[in-house]
Amino acid sequence: MRRAQGIRTVALLEAAKGVVVLLTGCGLFALLHRNVQAFAEELVRHTHLNPASHLPRVFIDYAAHVDDANLMGLALAAIAYSLVRLVEAYGLWVQRSWGEGLAAASGAIYLPFELRELVVKPGLLSLCLLVLNLAVVVFMIDSLRRRRAAGI
Repeated sequence: MRRAQGIRTVALLEAAKGVVVLLTGCGLFALLHRNVQAFAEELVRHTHLNPASHLPRVFIDYAAHVDDANLMGLALAAIAYSLVRLVEAYGLWVQRSWGEGLAAASGAIYLPFELRELVVKPGLLSLCLLVLNLAVVVFMIDSLRRRRAAGI
């Protein structure tokens, strides 16, 4: 019972990531044929950030070079990513072994990048993300192992 609750918790997390990225992709589609730099400047003003400081300036400068082809590519990539996350969440929710395998594999893909981030820029957030992702990967592998041992 506890394993099933853990798997459903991971399913909800993956579904939430999928929905957020799907909404982001839709937002990128909404920016097609628009002045992205003006939108970025308005967003920086609306969030009360200083447009002359480093990160807002980088954001605005990057937005100045984004064209419709870039937006379309980013939006399509976001939708593809969200579909993978939502399919994974469904597989986990209905407790399919392929869902657990997909969760273990997709989580394991990020581990080297998270480890590198922790080495390059050590911090509590980097450590927490690495530990959380590692815990999910180990949990999914253990669940698959138990499933195989039980002959399910």
